[in-house]
Amino acid sequence: MPVKRPPSKRPRAQPLQQRDPCTWYAQQVVRGKIVAGSHVRAACARHLDDVKHAKDRGLVWRIEQTHRVYAFFAGLRFGDGEHDGAPFFLEPSQCFIVGSLFGWYRADGYRRFRTAYIEIGKGNGKTPLAAGIGLYCMLADDEPGAEVYSAAVSRDQAGICFRDAKRFCESTPALLKRLIIGETNLANPRVGSYMRPVSSEGRSADGKRVHCALIDEVHEHPSATIVDKMRAGTKGRRNALIVEITNSGHDRNSVCYQHHEYSVQVLRAKPGERYHDNSWFAYICTLDACKRHARDGHYQPVEGCEHCDDWMRDPATWIKANPLLGVSIHPQYLEEQVREARGMPSKQNIVARLNFCTWTESVAAWISRDAWDAVQVDPDLDSLEGRQCYIGLDLSKKTDLTALALFFPDDAGGGDLWVEQYTPGDTLREREDRDRVPYSKWVKAGLLTAVPGKSIDYGYIAKRLAWLHEHFEITALPFDRWKIDDLRRELDEEGIDLPLVEFGQGFRDMGPAVDALEALILNGRIRIHRNPVLTWNASSAVLMQDPAENRKFAKHKATGRIDGIVAATQAVGCAMRPPEQEDTSSVYETRGIVELEI
Repeated sequence: MPVKRPPSKRPRAQPLQQRDPCTWYAQQVVRGKIVAGSHVRAACARHLDDVKHAKDRGLVWRIEQTHRVYAFFAGLRFGDGEHDGAPFFLEPSQCFIVGSLFGWYRADGYRRFRTAYIEIGKGNGKTPLAAGIGLYCMLADDEPGAEVYSAAVSRDQAGICFRDAKRFCESTPALLKRLIIGETNLANPRVGSYMRPVSSEGRSADGKRVHCALIDEVHEHPSATIVDKMRAGTKGRRNALIVEITNSGHDRNSVCYQHHEYSVQVLRAKPGERYHDNSWFAYICTLDACKRHARDGHYQPVEGCEHCDDWMRDPATWIKANPLLGVSIHPQYLEEQVREARGMPSKQNIVARLNFCTWTESVAAWISRDAWDAVQVDPDLDSLEGRQCYIGLDLSKKTDLTALALFFPDDAGGGDLWVEQYTPGDTLREREDRDRVPYSKWVKAGLLTAVPGKSIDYGYIAKRLAWLHEHFEITALPFDRWKIDDLRRELDEEGIDLPLVEFGQGFRDMGPAVDALEALILNGRIRIHRNPVLTWNASSAVLMQDPAENRKFAKHKATGRIDGIVAATQAVGCAMRPPEQEDTSSVYETRGIVELEI
């Protein structure tokens, strides 16, 4: 008879989700079990690779330290809202962020990550998470005299994160007994640690010995002042930590975009490469470009591509920007935001930035994507040969595009719009990297013309105008005075005489023209011959307004190029401009009879 063995007394191994929630989350994301954007997938792949090669890279992964910080958060109690009184149990994405920051160490025993850049959709609990991190650094990070600061541009903004920390303290009995809680100060007198709000207003951010800085809404910072001051304050702290939390923004010259771009490079860098930075942690939520556009260097969805993630049409993509969807942010709220964005073009960009982590080209969109797409037709210039047309012309500097826009009015009060654009060929790659658009691909596809040289040769434009003069009935060529004398000389060289009409880019001329083009699009009375370069221009356009409510496009506010839209507006505006009436009234009717004394 077989001998019955006594049951094993060896304890059953805990599943990875309990033993190491940070690594478990990374595995689930990389395997596609948890839906996440490309940057989060890159951060998770980086973590798993570092765990595998930690010793060779001089790193130490301390699982027990992650559980210590998880337990600290679980001991906090929310102090308001629907979670009032509930413990702060970290969600899987939050376990990954917090675990990474406090579980990774260098071989010399000091903290690995010194800077954390966290970009995530509005309503996903990033401010309470930052407040909890600040309290941990103040109370449980083994740093005597820890100075923790909630930092922002304004006192009000800095106070938001601080107030969350204060509510935690007031709602958690253990902290309420231990701390001195003031209006603008949380203090632990036993070890001399404290947490305070600071801002760039006045000199409140100067002279600090920072152990932890929580920098809120970095996309709203007009300069790097507060970031630089907090960073400078960490010089005397070996375990200092700076945590930047933000939504996506629109200003690509800002410190936020610089840190966003640096974070993207860090996440994709291999050991030994230029951007490999062991001290920089990044967690960037984003929607994704399709595989084809990702190969071209696009990490965000490309306007007009049906294969890229589209937050306006596909709710399945929302979780990539909102990892706490269904927890701290409700689907109904996002449905409302999307519905309003569809109906109000001016709201589209702010919804894209705040709720779906998309860096836009401007604060507010000029025209809705649905309205723009509805008037697109397949490009066919040959079908328009011989028709009357107005040619708008926007001449470029070295870095801009030169645009020719042909508007062919029809008998129904609408018309066809054809726009072609030119760019200096010798600096194509350089500007492609800077503007982050596929100029080379557009040139190869015949959608954009690369003119030899470092700036546009107006002789090339004159030759193109001569060809158009032969094939179409050019009624008027509206122009802005800038550089027109150079073009006139080239036109004289070609021996052509075009009906040039002065058309300025100020409010007087552009105001009615913007209204006319906008009305044609919104009423579906224009057929725009499809070109992704022009679509990019349209998505980059932002308007400015004078006191009389006249509008014009503001190039200085749009990082993306809008030259094609400016030229199109000139062409349509000139075509729709009311004819000037000849004054046939008698001078006596307007002035009256003047009596002369002799």
